[in-house]
Parts: sequence; structure tokens; C-alpha cells
Amino acid sequence: MTPRVRRVVYVASYEFIAILMVGVSLAVLLGEPLLDTGSFAVLTSLIAVGWNYVYTVGFEWWEARQTVKGRSTRRRVAHAAGFEIGLMVLLAPFMSWWLSIPLAEALVYEISFALFFVCYTYLFNLAFDKIFGLPQSAQ
Repeated sequence: MTPRVRRVVYVASYEFIAILMVGVSLAVLLGEPLLDTGSFAVLTSLIAVGWNYVYTVGFEWWEARQTVKGRSTRRRVAHAAGFEIGLMVLLAPFMSWWLSIPLAEALVYEISFALFFVCYTYLFNLAFDKIFGLPQSAQ
């Protein structure tokens, strides 16, 4: 699989699952209609897709220049945490505006999602690499 195709497959499958989880969980937590929280989830997914692409390109550029190859647990945790911190900074103000909630409340939700998604990202990456193999940058 070429690096570009790999990234598209990765992002599409990751975000599809994420949209379902975010839309449903916010509907339950906020007592809002799934249509509203689902719309928010789709829009945040589009933001996340852009961030994911930029972040992954940068990470793989850095990774290709490392003397130690492969993806250790430490490297996977760093990848997941860096991605989520960046995404949280992007999404908290958007969540506050879209859902008409205070920024502090949106930040609490984003921190909660980030903690969950760090684990999800780690496990998703592990499963993705097992199914599709490591990318060229990690070989």
C-alpha cells in the first residue's frame, strides 16, 4: 500500500468510528438530539482529518530520521498523546461555540475525550499496523 493510500484508509476508518462514539456520547451526556451532536461530530471529524494528515506527515518525517526503527510502546504513546493534545487545542473553542457551552465546560469534555482517545488511538494504531503492516517510515 502506498503511503498516501495507507493514510486515507487509516483516517477514514479511524474517523468513522470516532464520529459514532462522539455523537452518541455527547447526545447522552448533554441530553441533546443525536442530530445536533452527530452534526458536531461530523464537523469535528473534518477538523480532525485535516489535523491527522498534517500531524501524521510530520510524525513520519521525524520517524524516518530516527536511528531506531519500528514503533515501540513509547513511540506509540508519544504519537497518540501529541495528536490528542493538538486536537484538543483546536476543538475546545469550536465545541464551546457550536454547543453554546462555556469554554471551561468544553475543555472538560475535550480533556475527557482526549484521555479516552489516547487509549483508542494507541489500540487503533496497533490493530491497523497488525492488519496492514508497518509503514515504510517504520521499517
